[in-house]
Amino acid sequence: MSIFLFILILAVLIFVHEGGHFLIGKKSGIGVEEFNIGFGPVLFSRTHNKTKYSIRLLPFGGNCVFEGFDGEESDSPTSFINSPVWARLSTVAAGPFMNFVLAFFLSLFVIGSIGYDPPVVSGVMEGFPAEEAGLREGDEIVRLNGRKVVIYRDISMYILFHEGENINVRYKRDGLFYETVLIPRYSSEAGRYLLGIFGGERQKGNAFSTVRYSMTEVRYWIEMTVRSIAGVFKRGVKMDDLAGPVGVAGVVGDVYEESKPEGIFVVWLNMLQLTILLSADLGVMNLLPFPALDGGRLVFLIIEAITGKGVNKKVEAGFHFFGMCCLLFLMMCVMYNDISRIFGR
Repeated sequence: MSIFLFILILAVLIFVHEGGHFLIGKKSGIGVEEFNIGFGPVLFSRTHNKTKYSIRLLPFGGNCVFEGFDGEESDSPTSFINSPVWARLSTVAAGPFMNFVLAFFLSLFVIGSIGYDPPVVSGVMEGFPAEEAGLREGDEIVRLNGRKVVIYRDISMYILFHEGENINVRYKRDGLFYETVLIPRYSSEAGRYLLGIFGGERQKGNAFSTVRYSMTEVRYWIEMTVRSIAGVFKRGVKMDDLAGPVGVAGVVGDVYEESKPEGIFVVWLNMLQLTILLSADLGVMNLLPFPALDGGRLVFLIIEAITGKGVNKKVEAGFHFFGMCCLLFLMMCVMYNDISRIFGR
């Protein structure tokens, strides 16, 4: 079952991402030669209105092949290269954008079902900074070093990326605001730095708050992904920091097994929450300015939109080909690392 859920989640993420490219490209008058889900041998295909739709054997990716997308010169008005720069830019950006849209709509269901996590203290830990500063149950954390706190997980994320730093905590109690300075303390039991507060209890709201906190949910995972990527490069990329499809499949399996005793509804909610995370992560990763990724293509299109003249297409094609080779090599290394973690080195 866990393998089926992993393939289903992956298929949905890829379909939505490539579907974003497809829909905006079609709307912009760009010819689509092929829309496929997966890689490798074709399992099913059908051609309709000059577009080949196919499902392939390996469910680890997909592709939306536009006419002239490889940079070759063409006289066709529907060729990607001959389309207006803003049409090309919006078509490329549509993939990551649709991943964020998917994350938002899934968040509506999750937040509507179990509510959001307001930044309210439900308890304090003995011997930690929060207790020493006098924080108590019912206090609402509103700002950390001037940064607005919207959900309880904002507190955990801030501490994660500011370990051991002085944190000016602004909190609300009985309608009045107070401030104190706390220094997160390392907990050997938890294996991380803590302020020493409990919280995160879910609270349901109305339709307006459901929409608001669904947007906050997407913002949270986008920010977590961006900060995590920055942190990885700051301290140096290690293979143990990376995970590919095999690693993600393992996470899906773990979440499924842990949720199964709680019933099908809990399994469903946890799978949705995992999909929200992965969708936001996929959107961010594709926006990185790396060759062959959507972000790398957007860099060239933005240059063309600003200067009115694009980079030499052969140079750009070579740049993206190099990037694709690097990505394929990285995928092989990550897959080896995932398999090694499963079976032990």
